[in-house]
Amino acid sequence: MHSTLIVARMRQDFRDSVADLFARFDEGKMPHLMGTRRRQLFHYRGLYFHLQDFDEDHGSQAIEEARTHPSFIQISDDLKPFIEPYDPATWHSPKDAMATRFYDWAARPRV
Repeated sequence: MHSTLIVARMRQDFRDSVADLFARFDEGKMPHLMGTRRRQLFHYRGLYFHLQDFDEDHGSQAIEEARTHPSFIQISDDLKPFIEPYDPATWHSPKDAMATRFYDWAARPRV
């Protein structure tokens, strides 16, 4: 499994609105087209974390390829009133907001 983590800014009172937008988005075809297996949204002190899990190690590529799909464009537009780039000066696309993994550990199956 591969994960991507997008970091942005969001006010706490927008949590329900953002969750509702993604609930509707995830009922459609787009997550399956992108290969998304799980999505988790987190909020902490004005920060927004969007964790997406994919079956294969192509998550950031899948997100970039999806950017021109009408469903992706729509959710991006719908989220604009709620989500702000962490660093507006450097943000051009979702890949500019992705955290870099620098350590990974997983438990081994018990025998």
